[in-house]
Amino acid sequence: MRLHEVFPTLSIEKLCGLFGFSRQSYYQYQETNYLLLIMQDQILAYVKLIRGKAPRMGCVKLFIKCQSKFCTDFTMGRDAFFHLLRENSLTLKRRRHRVITTDSNHPYPLYPNLIKSLHITCANQVWYSDITYIFTQNGPCYLSLITDGYCHMVVGWYLGETLEAKYVLKALGMAIDDRYYPGLKIIHHSDRGSQYCSETYVSVLNKNHFTISMTEKGDPLENAVAERMNGILKQEWLYYTELKNIDDAREQIKNAIDFYNNERPHASINMMTPAEAQHCKGDIKRKWKNYYKKRNKESFVEE
Repeated sequence: MRLHEVFPTLSIEKLCGLFGFSRQSYYQYQETNYLLLIMQDQILAYVKLIRGKAPRMGCVKLFIKCQSKFCTDFTMGRDAFFHLLRENSLTLKRRRHRVITTDSNHPYPLYPNLIKSLHITCANQVWYSDITYIFTQNGPCYLSLITDGYCHMVVGWYLGETLEAKYVLKALGMAIDDRYYPGLKIIHHSDRGSQYCSETYVSVLNKNHFTISMTEKGDPLENAVAERMNGILKQEWLYYTELKNIDDAREQIKNAIDFYNNERPHASINMMTPAEAQHCKGDIKRKWKNYYKKRNKESFVEE
């Protein structure tokens, strides 16, 4: 409420004198408030635009995107930004599902874990493969993903009707066709699922000069990059998207992966996109941080 609305019988000049500031500073303050409201409206509109492409993008990523979008006009701090999103019901809650897609009870040969203490320094040094479960209105389907261990880019994927090895082969084929440095000998790391241990899959890896590495204890941390990619894809896109059938799911996943690779900043690669990070070499600064020591009723998706 403005001063002259509280004291309608007094002039602006006299009211400003009573409170110890000039009339000019009063009007400058009013103008600043209007500019702040306009900027907040622009920020909210941009956040909604990004959420249209990535419905589950977390608050930290949105903060980085707004800094890049509005440059010096974006003067809002991180906490004020989170508060603005919370006031406008734009914060997120986590949802978790767990479906087993790995069958390790098979007669195929197994391979040792070669990445336990490996220091990854460039793209196409290690590829992580995994399968995750996707729901549609017509029933379940299975997404095979191959993710680069350095830049976290999804280099290959395919959505199949079953857990058959032919679908993970399609994801591998995409990755091989599109790889940037075909001369490198890449470590292919996966769990011990029958798809990855099958004769057909292993023969394709050998033919393309991959070194084969597998988890040893069934611990998700042994395949952490792939598990993290699965979680991001589901938390930020698929859990709140109505997928009618497998064709619809493929289109949605295609758009999500394109955004993930080319537009989404990642805390694990210094807030770059995977497309930017793939051209780097050496260590990339990580920006993982727990912004809240205490959990509120609303939790933020930070990664």
